[in-house]
Amino acid sequence: MLMNFDPPPGDSESPGLVVLQFSSPIQLQLQAEHFKRVPNSSKLAKKLTHALRYILGEDDDMPTPTLFTEMDTLQHDGDEMEWKESARWVKFEEKVEEGGERWSKPHVSTLTLHSLFELRTCIQTGSVLLDLEGYSLPQIVDDIVDRQVADGLIGPELREKVSFVLLRKHRHQHKKPIHLSLADMGKSNNSPTSEKWCVSTCFSYDVSDPAQSRSMNDISDKPSTDQMKNKFMKKIPRDAEASNVLIGEVDFLDKPFVAFVRLAQATTLGGLTEVPVPTRFLFVLLGPHGKGKSYNEIGRAIATLMVDDLFSDVAYKARDRDDLIAGIDEFLDEVIVLPPGEWDPKIRIEPPKKVPSADMRYKLYVFSQVNGTGTAGGPGGGEDEEMPIPHELGEELQFTGRFCGGLWLDIKRKVPWILSDFSQGFHIQSISAVLFIYLGCITNAITFGGLLGDATDNYQGVMESFLGTALAGTVFCLLGGQPLIILSSTGPILIFEKLLYESNTIDYMELRLWIGLHSCLQCLILVATDASYIIKYITRFTEEGFSSLISFIFISDAIKKMYYPINRVFKPDYVTTYRCECIAPDQGDHLSVTGPTLLPRLSKKECVKYGGALLGNACKYVPDLALISFILFFGTYSMTVSLKKFKTSRYFPTKLRKLISDFSIFMSIMTFVGLDMLVGLDTPKLIVPTEFQPTRPDRGWVVMPFGKNPWWVYVASAVPALLVTILIFMDQQISAVIVNRKENKLKKGCGYHLDLFWVGILMAVCSFLGLPWYVAATVISIAHIDSLKMESESSAPGEQPQFLGVREQRLTGILVFVLTGVSIFLAPVLQYIPMPVLYGVFLYMGVASLAGIQFWERIKLYLMPAKHQPDFSFLRHVPLRRVHLFTLVQIICLAVLWTLKSTVAAIIFPVMILGLMVVRKMMDLMFSQHDLAWLDDILPEKEKKKEKDGKKKKDHKRTKAAEPESDEEVRDED
Repeated sequence: MLMNFDPPPGDSESPGLVVLQFSSPIQLQLQAEHFKRVPNSSKLAKKLTHALRYILGEDDDMPTPTLFTEMDTLQHDGDEMEWKESARWVKFEEKVEEGGERWSKPHVSTLTLHSLFELRTCIQTGSVLLDLEGYSLPQIVDDIVDRQVADGLIGPELREKVSFVLLRKHRHQHKKPIHLSLADMGKSNNSPTSEKWCVSTCFSYDVSDPAQSRSMNDISDKPSTDQMKNKFMKKIPRDAEASNVLIGEVDFLDKPFVAFVRLAQATTLGGLTEVPVPTRFLFVLLGPHGKGKSYNEIGRAIATLMVDDLFSDVAYKARDRDDLIAGIDEFLDEVIVLPPGEWDPKIRIEPPKKVPSADMRYKLYVFSQVNGTGTAGGPGGGEDEEMPIPHELGEELQFTGRFCGGLWLDIKRKVPWILSDFSQGFHIQSISAVLFIYLGCITNAITFGGLLGDATDNYQGVMESFLGTALAGTVFCLLGGQPLIILSSTGPILIFEKLLYESNTIDYMELRLWIGLHSCLQCLILVATDASYIIKYITRFTEEGFSSLISFIFISDAIKKMYYPINRVFKPDYVTTYRCECIAPDQGDHLSVTGPTLLPRLSKKECVKYGGALLGNACKYVPDLALISFILFFGTYSMTVSLKKFKTSRYFPTKLRKLISDFSIFMSIMTFVGLDMLVGLDTPKLIVPTEFQPTRPDRGWVVMPFGKNPWWVYVASAVPALLVTILIFMDQQISAVIVNRKENKLKKGCGYHLDLFWVGILMAVCSFLGLPWYVAATVISIAHIDSLKMESESSAPGEQPQFLGVREQRLTGILVFVLTGVSIFLAPVLQYIPMPVLYGVFLYMGVASLAGIQFWERIKLYLMPAKHQPDFSFLRHVPLRRVHLFTLVQIICLAVLWTLKSTVAAIIFPVMILGLMVVRKMMDLMFSQHDLAWLDDILPEKEKKKEKDGKKKKDHKRTKAAEPESDEEVRDED
């Protein structure tokens, strides 16, 4: 053994979560002896489970502060001594590299199993002081030494020597190398004299002189300037507390000096800690020379335990030594051992992207041990055995049974957030979101407006599209239930408008007005009767099919619009024969020239202006724009993708990386607009109306409801209005479900009924004004969500920034649509933006909206051999052939929807979306509920819910019966 500790009595049957390494045959023997002492593993599991539940308390919801742990080791330089910081933990371990000039990369702590057993013995045999009243380090040291003397662990003659050692100066890792990287330029650096705490003024102390020991105490009472300016504070949460580990070798001890201290109140102990964080825990281990490596491993073991969520909770709530030992035993029970011959212990394990929370670990641990499903190596053998969360859309879709009951609840839910809906929009991230969504909206408005003008003979065109987008979008973002949704026109509406206009016997605008009024009435009826309740039956199957279709439409349209003809007639060898001349008209006085010799000097525009004619085989030459357009198109897309990922890059400080990521789209657009201007080719530019008037001169801004059609049209228009209502309802509510996904962590609630109410009202208003109809745009809404996502700013070193939610507010949407409305006056600026650049933004929106869709990930599995497939959770629980079959059904449904969308049959597109729900219901006959739980969502059924509730009650009773009833029962089993 590495220390003179007795082998600990074993209470743990298996090792767990922190990676361990066997380092000698002695430790193997120690482990074997440890398992011989385990009397009955099932009883032991019950005792550990009961002990933890008793310590932590089932009803205690008080959060445990985050612990910053620092380990200092005692350094000797002749007769001089000082404590030097050697490692630190917030979540993962960082070591001071050899040479002392920099920290290592954060990595998962790898401990030896022997060090954990020795730590357990340290807690058993050393001094444990819980809730010590301490306000200064000298006083705390005195209390520790007094306890050791009182317990007979050290002699009174060692009192002053131990105190002298524990009160030496602490030298922290503040120094940076002289050759600073560019990433550190501009940061405030400490002066050379204060970069590292100087120890050159330390003298040789006479340890036998207590007065000198006290008078030369190096620990300051208040944090130093270096501590207050330490940039590392940004990585530590505001309410964090410190845990200090002191490890050292001295020549006056013949056995280890061990103490574990928990202060009653966290106290700032001056220069003890690298950062000005109040100290709550103190672990001291001093021992005789020759065993420094063993002491260091024990220090790393206790430091790793202190940043473990479950053990830190135990440490805060422990009432005695036995509670701490129970926490160590639980830690040991979860440890996973890596065989020494199958991995390299010198490799530092990278921090994982996601780690389980303490609550999840505790629930899995209790469930597996009580129900007998646990295996060696932790609950469930470390596998992902948790079933997916059941399909629930929250209280927003509960059927009230009252007239306008759901609408009234939506209004009550939204009223408390009115002020924050505007105040939270004042953030620099909102600027990037507004610019991004604005460019997407105006591109969509121009594209849709042009197609609508062609389909309706300019009764509706680009001007109406701009005005309608601005009006409907502003009202919806101001008063709607979910202001993160962006309204836009859709392809099926365009097909409907085209078919409606082709009925020449009836006045188009008046008929369209009555269809809009009937559709508005039908939407209000759906709102009043809580019909949005049907959305509960829209599972991931329908969501993914619909959102994938819209995403593919965006991608397809962006690529199709990039077709530019190549001038195949041009022959370089015949360049000498190409010419174009300006020929004067018959009446030459129209030209401001005196002779024909000056005519070739006129430009093409001047020749046409003065009435001349162009003659020659080069007059109709069009430069090839395919290459430059592709560069602008794909360059905008690829640069946006690259800059969006720059947030996780290794270059530049965190704030700059995040700023570049937030403004990635704006920077990409500006870059390629500049490139287009530099090249100077006549690429197609954004065309915005410059005058505020209807596209068709013979129509006004208001449509009259009577006078142009027979009376029966006013009633019969309710039939086509039903199709429009189904389209509006399904498109709006499916988009709302996607936006309100639980993965987005929205906190202000949904407003399905309120959203549909305003969409219906806006249909009537737009019909009276002769403007297009608007509904939720899935892809642009997803892009809006992504541009407003928030992440934690103070993440631990090595820890991935945590997704906190979305910046829920109304300001960005309102600004987007107000800018869309005033774009008419911005035409001189917008005319410089090439259309290929905006099509690149369209492509990015379509591709980005596919991210995170399980359907898309399952499609890619068709192309992957089994050994190269990602470790998706559904692949662990569902056979691959069943996964492929489920995906094939979705692909067929998507192909049918795409075919309908591309033909005249698009008029029945809304009905086919409803058909997806029918197909999903039929899949209950093809797949088991277990498979559907992993691949999709289980359809809500009252009978199944009752059965599930009954089963839960039985399981709860069985769990209660399996638990020991009291501490006396646990002691009896011992």
